[in-house]
Amino acid sequence: MTSLIDVIFLLLLFFMLSSTFTRFAEIDLATGGAGSTPDATRPLFLRLSPVALSLNGRPQDLSTLPGLLRDNQPEAAAELPVLVALDGAVTAQRLTDLLAVLRRVPGARVTVLGAS
Repeated sequence: MTSLIDVIFLLLLFFMLSSTFTRFAEIDLATGGAGSTPDATRPLFLRLSPVALSLNGRPQDLSTLPGLLRDNQPEAAAELPVLVALDGAVTAQRLTDLLAVLRRVPGARVTVLGAS
């Protein structure tokens, strides 16, 4: 019985040490804080619902979003503030897909507002 416990302990130790605990991807999130000051650049407003996406009130497709954001970015501004409002029961996967697309836009500073 003692040798069986030793073997189980060794197997447990082996599997714990051979496992990897890495993160596959990270998505940066920004939240509006109490001490934040507004920028001179006017933010873009994205509304994300479970089935639709709109940019400043106009329906858009997720694949064409990076080009539209680059077109709306002022020449002088280094950062592009983007506000994302979640509408309804948006899944975490849908939000992650949107944030992955927004990550490809240079200078985009994304703030997730929350569900309405």
